[in-house]
Amino acid sequence: MAQLRQDYAEFTARGAEIVVVGPEDAEAFREYWSKQALPFVGLPDPQHSVSELYGQEIKLLKFGRMPAMMIIDKTGDIRYRHYANQMSDIPANADVLALLDRINAKGQG
Repeated sequence: MAQLRQDYAEFTARGAEIVVVGPEDAEAFREYWSKQALPFVGLPDPQHSVSELYGQEIKLLKFGRMPAMMIIDKTGDIRYRHYANQMSDIPANADVLALLDRINAKGQG
């Protein structure tokens, strides 16, 4: 999440909002967000209902839920999705920002 915090202003300048969904409960999220001073939204999902809705995969041999990243436009359509194969498999901010630029250029963001 440090990488997202680093370029948060770049995301918001493109009209994007970052929402991190995680399996922890609300208190754990509140504590972590406070300690890390994260500028974006954290959504606790201890029942995994949001994660399941968006198809986040579980790989028990790789420590549980794999990271997933999506760009969802203002109409609710998923414009980009990335399901990780391992915990470190996260798209670079520059790549996601470039995708946002392309979506915005088409007037579909």
